Amino acid sequence: MLRPASRRRTPPNRVPRAVGAAACAALLLPLLSAAPSAVADEPDAATLQGQFARAAARHGVPESVLLAVSYLQSRWDAHGGAPSVTGGYGPMHLTDAVTALAGAAPHHSEGVEDARGDEARGGRVAAEAAVPAPEALPARHRTLERASALSGIPADELRTGTAANIEGGAALLAAAQREAGLPASTDPADWYGAVARYSGADDTATATTYANDVFDVIRTGESRTTDSGQRVTLPASPAVAPATGQVGALGLRPPAGGPVECPRSVACEWIPAPYEEFGDGDYGNHDKADRPASQSIDYIVIHDTEATWDVTLKLVQDPTYVSWQYSLRSSDGHIAQHLPLKDVGWHAGNWYVNAKSVGLEHEGFLTSPDAWYTEAMYRTSARLVRHLAARYGIPLDRQHVLGHDNVPGTVASTIRGMHTDPGPYWDWAHYFRLLGRPITPSAGPAAGVVTIRPDYGSNRPVYTGCVTAGEACAPHGSGAVRLHTAPSADAPLVKDIGLRPGGQDSTTGVNDTGARASTGQSFAVAERSGDWTAIWYLGQKAWFRNPAAEPTAVNARGLVLTPRAGLAEVPVYGRAYPEASAYPAAVPVQAVSPYPYKVKAGQRYVVGGRTPGEYYFAPVFDSSGHRVVRGQEEYYQIQFGHRVAFVKAADVVVSAS
Repeated sequence: MLRPASRRRTPPNRVPRAVGAAACAALLLPLLSAAPSAVADEPDAATLQGQFARAAARHGVPESVLLAVSYLQSRWDAHGGAPSVTGGYGPMHLTDAVTALAGAAPHHSEGVEDARGDEARGGRVAAEAAVPAPEALPARHRTLERASALSGIPADELRTGTAANIEGGAALLAAAQREAGLPASTDPADWYGAVARYSGADDTATATTYANDVFDVIRTGESRTTDSGQRVTLPASPAVAPATGQVGALGLRPPAGGPVECPRSVACEWIPAPYEEFGDGDYGNHDKADRPASQSIDYIVIHDTEATWDVTLKLVQDPTYVSWQYSLRSSDGHIAQHLPLKDVGWHAGNWYVNAKSVGLEHEGFLTSPDAWYTEAMYRTSARLVRHLAARYGIPLDRQHVLGHDNVPGTVASTIRGMHTDPGPYWDWAHYFRLLGRPITPSAGPAAGVVTIRPDYGSNRPVYTGCVTAGEACAPHGSGAVRLHTAPSADAPLVKDIGLRPGGQDSTTGVNDTGARASTGQSFAVAERSGDWTAIWYLGQKAWFRNPAAEPTAVNARGLVLTPRAGLAEVPVYGRAYPEASAYPAAVPVQAVSPYPYKVKAGQRYVVGGRTPGEYYFAPVFDSSGHRVVRGQEEYYQIQFGHRVAFVKAADVVVSAS
């Protein structure tokens, strides 16, 4: 988990300590030109835009360049002085991983997960990765130290003071321009090379992609209210045409080769996962396949790595570990591809989903609520997902773009071991805006379906267990709402009999998905009462606060299903496997094992799609015997709880709502 070394926060307008008299005098008037903030932890609401303007003028950096670089790193948020998942602080994402990662620790689920998710072969447990010694991290994780040397501002001030942080970022940009042998031009177009250098990338493709994104922000403009409640605006400058040839002078390595399958708009390199035998019939760390010719690719699964970038790459290259298709770096959005898309990675913990999905691992730690993902990574991830969705016809919705925490366990015994990343702090609403599919209302106030969409910044439910069991996590924006047994915040949370067969209540634990609905998930409305809405969830009514003045969901249209006439309840499954008669003699029949949950008469659940039962048989290293078994029995995927699930089509009827 990533946390700053100290929770103490320096008021953002405080004058840096270790600065000479002349420099102090130069800094004093600009930094104190506005009245002090009424709240020491937050910058004055009138000064953030001014802080960018003053720092840009002082260091000779065009204001639009400084604003756009900051937007791509942090969207101008200060995050209360807490570091990002790669140890970056403040609006300019000045990195100090030595401090930030000192207390980092991975999350996990309540049990032990088999990442392959196929008991026909035997499991492969994906152990949690150790956090490396921060001092061993590359230079891109240590820019705060250089910003301090350039600006004369102490490191602690750069971490916690907003004005100081912006000043440090401007100093880095100005130094990058000088080191490129370029003048401090007032034309933003002349700063393309400096922006590329600011990314910290060590290859031309990543540096170019980063700079292109910054200049896209300059051309289109941005305006938003930051986490400190301040409005910051960058006016659009559509005519800016950057000098892209400057990247060639930075001395970076050329783009990495290999059979990458990425859109041209991202930087992507080939770092292959091994497919090799290592004794006792075991092999790793994925399976050969012929997708989509043999089977459809229906899902994209979003993970976080629970490890730094360097550790992540070491793990995926270990044949005794597990695998996924892509890894994304937080600092600059760089992408590494590890498997051909035709092959099956072992990443989701459910073999049915693995065989039909692409896995994307994002550098990060779930249980660090103050830790934040950069805009650079969100953007390249969204472009990759759009590319994959277009290539394979995958709908861009939350029934098909799943978090790892939305993937179901295969059978009842695996429910507790399923992973919980990327967790409640991943900003699904922002991600879907970048995907070009913003979550908006599609029906009126009497709609029979709602889609969860709280305001991420202001929605701050209490989570516990980020550091120690029962201890409250630091307050932070969240894309999830909590579900109660009655329309009251004092009512107990709904139960999850799969997670807790003994009937214990769900908890506020950050890894407890038993009473949680997430942004973009759609549910059938069971009842409305004042400011509260009830949905059908895990076979019961589940209430969440949804006031008209500050809604946490939007009304929507959708297909819903319910048990067919004459059935009091129907079983629910964690995978859509074929009927026994569909298996050829050479393939062992896989059990169609129901969950402990039921869909009861009168309940309704939103349909995510219809599919025939399917099983990919791949138990050994020699792929010549691998085959797809497809049956006549069909299933509907539903949003059943926090995770998706399946019901047999023959058991239900579907209608529009």
